[in-house]
Amino acid sequence: MTKTIWYEALEQFNKAAKVLKLDKSIVELLTNPKRIFQVSIPVRMDDGKMKVFQGFRVQFNDLRGPTKGGIRYHPGVSIDEVKALAFWMTWKNTVVDVPFGGGKGGVICNPKEMSDGELEKLSRGYIEAMHKFIGPEKDIPAPDVYTNPQVMAWMVDEYHRIEGHNVFGMITGKPLELGGSEGRAQATAQGGVYVLEEALKTLRIKKPTIAIQGFGNAGMTAAELAAKDGYKVVAVSDSKGGIYDPKGLDIKKAMDIKKKTKTVMNYKGAKKILNEELLELNVDVLIPAALESVITSKNANKIKAKIILELANGPASAEAREILFKKGQIAIPDILANSGGVAVSYFEWVQNNIGYSWSEKEVLEKLKIKMCDAFDSVYSVSKEFKVDFGTAAYIHAIRKMVKVLEWRGSLKKG
Repeated sequence: MTKTIWYEALEQFNKAAKVLKLDKSIVELLTNPKRIFQVSIPVRMDDGKMKVFQGFRVQFNDLRGPTKGGIRYHPGVSIDEVKALAFWMTWKNTVVDVPFGGGKGGVICNPKEMSDGELEKLSRGYIEAMHKFIGPEKDIPAPDVYTNPQVMAWMVDEYHRIEGHNVFGMITGKPLELGGSEGRAQATAQGGVYVLEEALKTLRIKKPTIAIQGFGNAGMTAAELAAKDGYKVVAVSDSKGGIYDPKGLDIKKAMDIKKKTKTVMNYKGAKKILNEELLELNVDVLIPAALESVITSKNANKIKAKIILELANGPASAEAREILFKKGQIAIPDILANSGGVAVSYFEWVQNNIGYSWSEKEVLEKLKIKMCDAFDSVYSVSKEFKVDFGTAAYIHAIRKMVKVLEWRGSLKKG
């Protein structure tokens, strides 16, 4: 039986809930979304015909603050996917300790087949349909798959048009000129590298070798930052395949080739490998930064890296993390490893609310503190319960959420 994305989202949570002996009523409360919206968005296409797109927004949990999460444009968007991603955002925001709940949005469309004009109409139409239910104190969207600062700019402008005044804090991931934050573009990768630095110190690994699956924004930036830190990146890959050089790759060269030719496969002087082979290389650090479900119970025993840093969403299953843990490897889960993006989104929201901007240096200093504190907390829980990092991250987050429920009066204090 093929596991759904919602099943995968619940699997790690349920494992942590079992360790904590969480009451069934609390499990039900924390695994059911508060609100689900589905909207129809009519768009006049460039050929003059009207097309109606389906959009979604799930506000999963707002116990710790306004819901927060991206909006993706993709032909494969479904309500189940959006619900699972909103659930993940709830725990990601809790682990990295930002005062947000979990939310997510999506529109079923193929942006690669749409003009900028059509995308602008779609983006404005989404906000027109959703504006009553989002805002800086309710639900704060952000970029996700196939959305970007330009889409966020159209959305904040449409919100302005409807409300009659600027509300820059209603969305994050905006251009700097419209209240965006310094450091946001590299935040996901930079946050992951900060966590990696802590893990390397913990395991006392110096001068690590690194393999990165996925050479999009997150993977490419992680490679660049790792190389800058003096780490040896020996393999990278994209959807076409990978390249491997045990002596270390020239990351600037790989980035230039990727930007010019759309693939790293045109890099000369390195061995061509399959994506599956990259996962099984004998390296210190493996960074899956592309697709979900690439490390499963079927291939976990073949993974040799001492540290697996999950920059992608859901690249490793709960079963795989358990197998790796028993072999003495650390799989740092996505809800910790890639939470740098939402941490800097929080900083953007704060800057919008106070009307004051921080420098990139200040933003990255604050990000480092957030990521290191989160890693230390999860590591402590892992030691306390003798569980893998994925389970530990959820235990840490669930404990915090239970405290919130107690203080709000939903539960009796234990």
